[in-house]
Amino acid sequence: MWELVKAGGWPMIPLLALSALALALIVERAWTLRRRAVLPPGLGEEVRAWAARGKLDPAHIDSLRATSPLGALLAAALDVRHAPRERIRERIEDVGRHLVHAMERYLNTLGTIAAAGPLLGLFGTVVGMIKMFLVISDAGIGDVDRLAGGIGNALVCTAAGMIVAIPALMAHRWFRGRIAEYIVAMEHEAIALMDVIEPAPAPRRAPRAAAAG
Repeated sequence: MWELVKAGGWPMIPLLALSALALALIVERAWTLRRRAVLPPGLGEEVRAWAARGKLDPAHIDSLRATSPLGALLAAALDVRHAPRERIRERIEDVGRHLVHAMERYLNTLGTIAAAGPLLGLFGTVVGMIKMFLVISDAGIGDVDRLAGGIGNALVCTAAGMIVAIPALMAHRWFRGRIAEYIVAMEHEAIALMDVIEPAPAPRRAPRAAAAG
């Protein structure tokens, strides 16, 4: 492996750095975006039961907010539970945008690595080709070893760029899809909670009977 890295030349240094960064980001996002960490099982049902029983003191809501992104979204709805439904919906949307931004953290960096990997590989290829043509201009085509070194530089850098970019691109798309799935599930839980905390409409008063005569 080390021989391949040396064969690629100095353009392999940024490619190795990008591969290490991509691996760290993938591991971090995979741990942070675990389903159990974002959508704890049974949390929505538990919160709706609290709301139905009226057990919604501020300390309870604050502890809910700290549990997970879903808990933070439900706590935001409970903070304004006495407001009209449209006000609750606006609060959920505002908090939801911040939660989505937090879940998408580092994904732009991962996408940049996926785009930059092939370009760096192409750059290494160009460097290898330049090296090969310089050898030809200096010593002709008789120096096979130096020619092979330039070709090897070009091919190794091209392969390294693909090796960096393909996993980064796959992880980026997978995380995006998972976040979209979480958003739908969180919206469903928030709407279900709104249906529980929405105050019942006041009973309509029967019209007074017309006075006789």
